[in-house]
Amino acid sequence: MTWQQIVAIAMCVLLNALDGFDVLSISFASPGISKEWGIDRAALGVVLSMELIGMMVGSVLLGQLADRVGRRPTVLACLVIMASGMVATTQVGSIEALAATRLFTGLGIGGMLAVINALAAEFASDRARGAAVAIMAAGYPVGGIAGGAIASGLLAQGDWRDVFWLGAGLTALFLPLVPLFVPEPVSSLLQRRGPETLQKVNRSLVALGHSPTDQLPPVDPIVRSSSIFELFRGGMALTTVLLTVIYFSQLLTFYFVLKWSPKIVSDMGFAPSSAGSVLVWGNVGGLVGSLLYSALSVRMPIRSLIAGFMLASCAAVALFGHSPANLGMLALAAATAQFCANGVIVGLYGLVASSFPTANRAGGTGFVIGLGRGGAALSPMVGGYLFKAGYSLPMVSAIMAGGSLVALAALLILPRRTAESC
Repeated sequence: MTWQQIVAIAMCVLLNALDGFDVLSISFASPGISKEWGIDRAALGVVLSMELIGMMVGSVLLGQLADRVGRRPTVLACLVIMASGMVATTQVGSIEALAATRLFTGLGIGGMLAVINALAAEFASDRARGAAVAIMAAGYPVGGIAGGAIASGLLAQGDWRDVFWLGAGLTALFLPLVPLFVPEPVSSLLQRRGPETLQKVNRSLVALGHSPTDQLPPVDPIVRSSSIFELFRGGMALTTVLLTVIYFSQLLTFYFVLKWSPKIVSDMGFAPSSAGSVLVWGNVGGLVGSLLYSALSVRMPIRSLIAGFMLASCAAVALFGHSPANLGMLALAAATAQFCANGVIVGLYGLVASSFPTANRAGGTGFVIGLGRGGAALSPMVGGYLFKAGYSLPMVSAIMAGGSLVALAALLILPRRTAESC
C-alpha cells in the first residue's frame, strides 16, 4: 500500500461522507419546509423518499455505466448531478418540484455509492481490502455528523434552503479534487482493453505510486460477464431472494429514524436547529456501531454477530418511540437506534459479497443492494402514512422496528456457502 493508494481510498471515504450529508439534507430541512408550506406528514413522507427512489435507480444504472466507461468519469458525472440537484432544490416553490429535484439528486447519490464501493476495493491491496471497504462505509455517518453540525448552525440563523446551498458547495468542491487524486483503477482498465490500454494502465500505476509495466497481463479465461439470470440458477435463487429480503427489510427500519427524527423532534416543540442536532447524534451512534461491528467481526462468527445487531436494532428503534420530550434523551435514543441499525448494514455488505461465487459477485451484489434500497425508499412513506392514519409515535416506531425481525427470520434460513467465513 503506497501513500497514493491511501489518499485515493481517503477520497472514497470523503465521497461517501458527502453522500451521507446529501441524503440527510432533506431530513435536516424537513421541519422548515413543513412549516413554510404547511404540508402534512404523508406528503412530507413522499418527499423524504424521493432521493431514495433515485438512489435505487442510480445505483443500478450508473453502476453499470461505470463498468462500461470507467469509474472516474462516472464519479464526476454523479457529482455534477448531485450539485445541480442541490442548486435546483433551493429554487423550488411547490411540493411537486421539490420531489422532482430530490429524485434527480438521488440518481447521482446512488450512482456514487455504487462506484465508490468498487473503488475502495480496487485501490486496496489484497490484505487491506476488507479494512478499506469497512473504513469507506464509515464515511457515510461521518458526513451526517459533520454536515449536520454545520446545517444546524445554518438553520438557527437562516432557512431550510441554506442546507442545500451548503450541499451544492461541498459537492462542487470535489469536482477538481477527483481528477487529481482518484485515477482509474487498473482492474477497471483491464476489463475494457483497447489499443491504448497499456498507456492508461501505466498512468494509473504511476499515479498510485507503482512502477510502469511493459506488457499487460493475459486475459483471464474464466472471467464471465455477470447475468441476472445466473443469480437464479444452480441453487442460487433462494440465496438471491433471501439476501434481497434481508437488505430491504433492514433498510426499512434503518431509514425510519434517519428520515423522521428531525420532524418528530420539531413536532415536540423544539427549534429546527435542535431537531437537526438529534439527527447528528444519531449519526454519531451509527459511526460507533459500524466501527464496533468491524472490530468484533474478526473475533466472532459473522452471522451470529449480524443476528445480535438485528435484535438490538429492533429493540432500539421500538424504544425510540417512547422517548420523552427531552433533547438529551431523544439524542441518546436516536444514537442507540442508529448504533444498532448501522452495525447491521455494515455487516450485510460483507455477507452479500461472500454469498455469491466470484463470477457473479458484482452482479449479485448490485442486484441485492439495488432492489434492497426499495426498503429505504419505502420507509419514510410508510412512516408518513402511519402517522396520517392516526397511529401514535410508539406504535409507528414498533411497526417500523419490525423490519429488523423480518430480516433476522430471512437470515436464519439463508443457505451457507462453503467459502463463507461464518
